[in-house]
Amino acid sequence: MNKTLLAEFTAREGAQDEVARLIGEYARKVREEEGNVVFDVYTKEAAPRAFWIFEAYRDEDAFRAHLNAPYGAPFNAALVPLIEEDASVLTFLNPLTAAS
Repeated sequence: MNKTLLAEFTAREGAQDEVARLIGEYARKVREEEGNVVFDVYTKEAAPRAFWIFEAYRDEDAFRAHLNAPYGAPFNAALVPLIEEDASVLTFLNPLTAAS
């Protein structure tokens, strides 16, 4: 079963372009991971400094491999001073299945 999540954060005033550049570079690397299914980056239409990343990985092992990728920690270290939150806010998602 896929491991699916939504990561959210808000760029500080004036940092939106740098955040967009960083997340764009990071997204290219994540999308190359063997277990990555999707890594789509969005900004909120009504609040363009709000970034939402929809992520899905093949399974828990693929997600763990993503967390251990060598480019993850440097990305997060560069991101944290540019965002309002202490870190990305993660929401793990489960698919809705029809009742039998």
